[in-house]
Amino acid sequence: MSTAFTFPGQGSQAVGMGKELADAFPEARAVFQEVDDALGQSLSSIMYEGPEDVLRLTENAQPALMAVSMAVIRVLEAKGVTVASAAKYVAGHSLGEYSALCAAGTFSISDAARLLRTRGLAMQKAVPVGHGAMAALLGLDLETAKAVAAEAGQGDVCDVANDNAPGQVVISGATAAIERAVEIAKGKGAKRAMLLPVSAPFHCSLMQPAAEAMQAALAEVQMNAPVVPVVSNVLAAPISDPAEIRQRLVEQVTGVVRWTESVTWMASEGGITNLVELGSGKVLTGLAKRISGDVTAQAIGSPADIDAFVAQFNA
Repeated sequence: MSTAFTFPGQGSQAVGMGKELADAFPEARAVFQEVDDALGQSLSSIMYEGPEDVLRLTENAQPALMAVSMAVIRVLEAKGVTVASAAKYVAGHSLGEYSALCAAGTFSISDAARLLRTRGLAMQKAVPVGHGAMAALLGLDLETAKAVAAEAGQGDVCDVANDNAPGQVVISGATAAIERAVEIAKGKGAKRAMLLPVSAPFHCSLMQPAAEAMQAALAEVQMNAPVVPVVSNVLAAPISDPAEIRQRLVEQVTGVVRWTESVTWMASEGGITNLVELGSGKVLTGLAKRISGDVTAQAIGSPADIDAFVAQFNA
């Protein structure tokens, strides 16, 4: 079985995340302590206890999701399962790309935490609250969603942000344009078109100030070649060169998360038969099943999941 490791993005956070891992494994506790130290705050207590509205803040949710994914990785490593031995590729959804790169050894955990804190703050600051929005268009194909965004723009930014799965496209941009797009999408046969409860319009051209902030932050960080290639969000193809990874992470702030194409590439060109989602939630596992009938998908987020995967790996 040829496996790729995938890492969840924002929206997969939940109060209580990581607590079961921390209670069961010293390796997980060490990851959460390293993240707390890097950020100079007890992010772990917000993860375990909330409140939910504080955890959901982009600046907290992004490093928190990376921390849980890396806790799973470190526990697997302690049990003899490494990224290099178990996975042919890594990939992550939006901020999950940083988790993927950290898992593959490109970033240290401390650097990944600080980069994601910077990214979260920069994305939040790029657009005044209320001036930007995102919406999910369900039941439309990508080309129709692009046409909806183009028609709704009317001089405002309205971009496709995430191509998550067939029939699930997210758009992002100026609030007025996104509200127009929701109505237009319904007229073009969308099963549902709804505004998303997000604090900023991610993955659109309004995020350019955040892209510039990340370019500066990434330039300061030590980056190693990943032990296995990362399937880049903006390319839907594998890369390994640190200079290119840096460039693509900057592009990713304003670019489309090409998740459907990334999974399709792994299943067809990449020869992947099993996608394993590491960290909080099971969003990517659900998407994988909708994208490709050629892959199996599973999520590893609990001690029981870890034990089952280790047994499967050693079988």
